[in-house]
Amino acid sequence: MVEIFISLLAVAIDVYFFWGKRPFWPVAIIVLSLGWLHFWIDFFAENKRQKEIELKFVEFARTLVESVKSGVSIPRSIMNIAQKDFGALSPYLKKLAHQIEWGIPTRKALLTFSADTNNRVIKRSVSILVEAEQSGGDISNVLESVVESVINIKKMREERKSSVYSQIVQGYIVYFIFIVIMLILQLWLFPKLGNLSVGGSTPGEFNLNPTFFGLIMIQGFFAGIMIGKFSEGTIKQGVLHALILMTVAALIITTVKGSIL
Repeated sequence: MVEIFISLLAVAIDVYFFWGKRPFWPVAIIVLSLGWLHFWIDFFAENKRQKEIELKFVEFARTLVESVKSGVSIPRSIMNIAQKDFGALSPYLKKLAHQIEWGIPTRKALLTFSADTNNRVIKRSVSILVEAEQSGGDISNVLESVVESVINIKKMREERKSSVYSQIVQGYIVYFIFIVIMLILQLWLFPKLGNLSVGGSTPGEFNLNPTFFGLIMIQGFFAGIMIGKFSEGTIKQGVLHALILMTVAALIITTVKGSIL
């Protein structure tokens, strides 16, 4: 909230000093971007934390497999393993161990654990484990399969990310080339054509600036969504890329033209 208040105060100062002047829009865009920078930082921090949770979950599952194979029951194994350090996953494991110690059924405690982590991979893995326990399957084999599936998922993500990296860069480059073309049309080509007279008559003036600005914003939004979806597999990442593209585009346009429209 403090960042938002400071951002709004800076916008008010920008309006007071630069309203109607060329620097107004670029300064306003920069200030507003800094205002929601805190949310972007939180977003990246949460992504990093979720990746660490997934990594530590693999370590936890491997340790659990070894413990179960040695003849220790799952509840006792979880309580023993939870004493170790698993980084960002430790608070959730300690809560899981405490719930089991208090007599809460292991199945219910595991489901609560997966819900608390709010991680899709862990939720899917725990769901498989719970179903295997209910059906009376070999838990150690199921745990090994869960570990392998989580590792394969992480490998597939990394491979997809590395394979589409060049496409992401190309997407950004193509978008900025599109902006340059739009600016050339607005600032050079169309003014030249507007000064031409055909048959002694001057063509009417059409203000295409709002149309061009809208096209650039729409292109940036959908390009960002596609980039995020292909690189990370989530719409949330796509929205982040879209915000970056649209913000940079608006900053370039207002810096070059001195206004949005």
